[in-house]
Amino acid sequence: MGKMKKAFFLLLAVLFCSQWAYAIQYPKKEVRAVWLTTVYGLDWPQRVAASEDSRKAQQEAVCGMLDRLQEANFNTVFFQVRMRGDVAYRSDIEPASAVFSGKYGRLPGYDPLAFMVAECHKRGLECHAWFVTFPVGSDKIVREQGRLSVVKRHPELCKHHKGEWFLDPGVPGTADYILKLVKEIVNGYDIDGIHFDYIRYPEAARNFPDKITYRKYGRKMRLEDWRRQNINRMVYRIYDWVKLVKPWVQVSSSPLGKYNRIPRVPNAGWTAYESVYQDAAQWLLAGKQDMIVPMMYYLHENFFPFVDNWVENANGRMIVPGLGAYRLLKEEADWTLTDLTDQIDYSRYFGGAGCSFFRCGNILSDEKGVYTELRDNYYRYPAQLPPLTWLNDSVPSAPEEIRVERLENELKLSWEKPAGEKQDLTYTVYYSLTDSIDTSSAQQMLATNIHGTELYLPVSPHREQGYLFVITSSTRYHIESLPSRETYYYLSKYIK
Repeated sequence: MGKMKKAFFLLLAVLFCSQWAYAIQYPKKEVRAVWLTTVYGLDWPQRVAASEDSRKAQQEAVCGMLDRLQEANFNTVFFQVRMRGDVAYRSDIEPASAVFSGKYGRLPGYDPLAFMVAECHKRGLECHAWFVTFPVGSDKIVREQGRLSVVKRHPELCKHHKGEWFLDPGVPGTADYILKLVKEIVNGYDIDGIHFDYIRYPEAARNFPDKITYRKYGRKMRLEDWRRQNINRMVYRIYDWVKLVKPWVQVSSSPLGKYNRIPRVPNAGWTAYESVYQDAAQWLLAGKQDMIVPMMYYLHENFFPFVDNWVENANGRMIVPGLGAYRLLKEEADWTLTDLTDQIDYSRYFGGAGCSFFRCGNILSDEKGVYTELRDNYYRYPAQLPPLTWLNDSVPSAPEEIRVERLENELKLSWEKPAGEKQDLTYTVYYSLTDSIDTSSAQQMLATNIHGTELYLPVSPHREQGYLFVITSSTRYHIESLPSRETYYYLSKYIK
């Protein structure tokens, strides 16, 4: 970290400790994400759905989680839809995960991904399908999946390494197989993004058993370069296909938190580029990712310089540092809450497009007060998602105005989709208790990423108050329109 940047960050730390109310930023646009983990039912589901009652309980449990994320003004959920060769949706290729119904290959009476997309959108949350790429399970998982396992169905694609099974990135058929799975998800569901995890060689990668594959396909390249090329080629192919079919669907990945061994940290240890042949900076340079969410579960000199490194390699795309909320646990690393909030501060000030937290459950359990701190301070106001201008920068029309109707203890706000707009739109409602509205201010956003054309605002029946409202439209590329005409409404004790 440069001296000026380091000194600035130390100054910020002092300000945050003494006068947080003045120092905390309230960005109008940033990614606020969680990884919602389904493998082993870590975040959800906690119980299988073996009956109608248990199915309802399973759905109610995740709706409660989404309600709390909405309450804390999160805006993105990375929902794990492929775990270890099993999936959380209706697939013709791989079996439904046993964590939902208790049995591989059987859905729990509903489609978890379709349900999650719908429930996220109701709450103004984007839903990105989180896809574990190459790992396909331990020996135990493969035995339990039986004939449904990809290891049994396509042994030519799989390698056994350190007690686990993996798809071999060097076999050309592997990219074909993964693309077939991607097509099922993107064609079949109204997802906002597809998010790739473990899109790399595994731990102890130098010993990965691909010598025969390398001899067959290596074309005299260095082993390290050939392995990187295997992954690069697949990343590019997936990105190009998604953009051809649904260009608004964001393609992102979660590489290792340290891209490479940078001069400022020459002894970085485990890195994406050197250790697991994951050249995510090249993906950005080639314009084949919309967002990189590096898993940056480290402190201090192993965090701050690597944020800089990712931002320097961004090529205009979004860098969203992944923060280790699980590290707050005493049995993990016993981080302090300040360890985590310092990382949010740094990411906001030095070029990050937001943050994602691993895991959702560690946020919602309010470990060391993290949920409360985010809800009440850092995420006190809503945030729009950053615009995807490299995909489409056309500005939509604005709605005409908001209509306001008093319904007992609520105001019903409603509007019409702009005439002539055929594309899907979401909406942001701004309000003010004075005679002017600043649509550049997060503090004046009432709600954003609204999928319908109405919103209900709870009000006190005993208070007299004037409200000023405007509304904007946004495309699926997060491009916002100009504001509508203003609507003024005076709330009286008496319904008129």
